[in-house]
Amino acid sequence: MRDIASNIVIRPCIAPAANSNLGTTPLVGAIIDRLGYESLAYAIQTGTLSDVDATYTVLLEESDAANMDAANAVADADLIGTEAAAGFTFANDGVVRKLGYIGNKRYTRLTITPAAADSGNSPIAAVAILGDPNTRPVA
Repeated sequence: MRDIASNIVIRPCIAPAANSNLGTTPLVGAIIDRLGYESLAYAIQTGTLSDVDATYTVLLEESDAANMDAANAVADADLIGTEAAAGFTFANDGVVRKLGYIGNKRYTRLTITPAAADSGNSPIAAVAILGDPNTRPVA
């Protein structure tokens, strides 16, 4: 039971897609429920970003409501890493970024907002990695 696979659950957040001509349309991730897990990190992966001037900003929100009602941006003190460091530009083809959450809210949601992504594809995906489960091993 000391292996990592028995101690984490990976949940889809932003499904992999080409995301052509996003413009400024945010990619809003699935709401992640931390119930039963003490730690959470997000992994964001890019493919070949074909727009030559796009930038992508990362935002992590938290809430105690399952529908993210009254959600707040996560305070910097409750992050491992920064949202700025998790962001990327058109020049970051094939990279993986991570962002950890150590806050005490039950629900979180990751959003990636592009700027100037108005030509070509923006293949982006994200997963949530939940760790330190209350019951081990996890399926």
